Amino acid sequence: MKLNRNYDNVKDSYLFVEIARRVAAYSADHPDAKLIRMGIGDVTRPLAPAVVEAGLKAMAEMGRAETFRGYSPDSQGYDFLRERISAYYARFGVKIAPREIHVSDGAKSDCGNIVDMFADDNTVLIPDPVYPVYVDSNIMSGRKIIYCDATEENDFAPLPDEKVKCDIIYLCSPNNPTGSAFTKEQLAAWVDYARRQGAVIIYDAAYEAFITDPDVPRSIFAVDGARECAVELCSFSKTAGFTGVRCGYTVVPDELCGGKFAKMWARRQSTKFNGTSYIQQRMAEAAYSEEGIKQNMENIAAYRKNAALISSALDEIGIYHTGGKNSPYIWLKCGTDSWTFFDRLLNDANVVGTPGSGFGRNGEGFFRLTAFNTYENTVAALERIKKIL
Repeated sequence: MKLNRNYDNVKDSYLFVEIARRVAAYSADHPDAKLIRMGIGDVTRPLAPAVVEAGLKAMAEMGRAETFRGYSPDSQGYDFLRERISAYYARFGVKIAPREIHVSDGAKSDCGNIVDMFADDNTVLIPDPVYPVYVDSNIMSGRKIIYCDATEENDFAPLPDEKVKCDIIYLCSPNNPTGSAFTKEQLAAWVDYARRQGAVIIYDAAYEAFITDPDVPRSIFAVDGARECAVELCSFSKTAGFTGVRCGYTVVPDELCGGKFAKMWARRQSTKFNGTSYIQQRMAEAAYSEEGIKQNMENIAAYRKNAALISSALDEIGIYHTGGKNSPYIWLKCGTDSWTFFDRLLNDANVVGTPGSGFGRNGEGFFRLTAFNTYENTVAALERIKKIL
């Protein structure tokens, strides 16, 4: 028996595991400390009433013989949800057929699993700083990774370099961790680049519901030519607060690889994945109903208010940052080693954030705060932060 030696090249500890370890150690030594958590991107507001009602109804159906359901008839998801997702895209002018939608238990799973579609000798291009899963999943597969620098100079929204050759491109907009977002013109540059390269774009649209700028697309498929070169990963976690419910989906257009990619992905999922539960899918369907969207947007409006508050406070004390608009994340320049800043905030302000270096080498000297706590806690955290800065 031989182990996959590629795992030797993965960092010993996943970023948020290390954060949890440090916070647990601090809490054990300071049991009376009232920590305010603005680190991990987990929501705090409860599920929308329409979603809860749909979940209770689906649960009741599972308790009656005449409406009980076992395995999903299709690992791609029930037709009722795929049709509802298709209608959701149509709301912002993007045409996606239900057959192009593959329902899963979350975008993170799909992000980690989609690497199965590619040969190990493909070259991967990933902007840095970046959500760690993009990097780790490809290291585990032994692929060559090259990085595209996202920096203060390009507002953390880098454009492609024609001299760089690659096969797989990862993009996230609005971005995690930086909060930056590509305009339609910038995204079109990436699509054109990918088509010239013969590359595929893995596009993470998990935060699309936070977009307010009309120049920022809600989907990569709003860009001409994207259907020939892109796959889109989407999530209900931030749009509908499903971090504990788990449901997401991947859009694979018919045109990609002449339809072969969609067949391969469906075949992969039917072998390795038994489908998302009926209850989760009914809840997701309700999240994209008219009432569900209205209720979810009320929650997102509260998070946007927090983000604007954080951004305003940083402006007040003269700290450079991106995000806060179109995104629940604020990426600030901390002026020191980012783990040192993490410890300072934890010890002196009892505020938990995320060190930028955990997202890549360009993250060093930066720090991520999230807008997912309550308004009251956000106000209190900012007062503490301003005091120590």
